[in-house]
Amino acid sequence: MMQTVTVDTVLRALADPTRRAVFERLARSDEVNVAALTRASGVTQGAVSQHLKALKQAGLVVERPEGRNVYYRARPEGLSPLFDWLAHYDSFWRDSFAGLRALLQEIDP
Repeated sequence: MMQTVTVDTVLRALADPTRRAVFERLARSDEVNVAALTRASGVTQGAVSQHLKALKQAGLVVERPEGRNVYYRARPEGLSPLFDWLAHYDSFWRDSFAGLRALLQEIDP
């Protein structure tokens, strides 16, 4: 059963700069194992594993075990709760830009 991930969970997962860097590295790659992520992160393997666990719980990464290795890849659709939350502010930005456009046309017809 797939649990519903909230925007709070996604924001909490991406709030940590190291975790965000791990997610960004995975988003730029096809699949990466923990050893490669550890080498690139500057933190311990245990810390990387904990960050991956949080990202996985937030629905932002998936894992694929292969022998003794586990490969991770980003799951960009996991950002959906964040995009849905930001969509509420779409009308604000649209109205603000429309007001700016009108102001600029008044200043420089």
